[in-house]
Amino acid sequence: MASNINWAAIDNDPRFQALHKKKTTFLWSLMIISTVYYFLLPIGAAYYPELFKIKVWGPMNVGILFALSEFVVAWTIAAVYARRANRQFDAMAAEIVRDSNLIK
Repeated sequence: MASNINWAAIDNDPRFQALHKKKTTFLWSLMIISTVYYFLLPIGAAYYPELFKIKVWGPMNVGILFALSEFVVAWTIAAVYARRANRQFDAMAAEIVRDSNLIK
């Protein structure tokens, strides 16, 4: 069953524009956080090598733990986005679809 969706009507809906702005702002925030955290590793290793060499447990040092923490940060950011998308963005999109006359 093929349907013709009126994309112009969706694009002109103020709720869609609000959804797009909210989502874009949120994604940029997550990107900035992840980029700053990512670059803390090479910056820290370059400017604070003694800090990164501190032994924590056996051969593990602060630098290795910080590098491994980047995986945790990436997973956390993915989980935060998924949670927000499932709870807020998807609900807003469903409301727009439900309330709009999308099929010509």
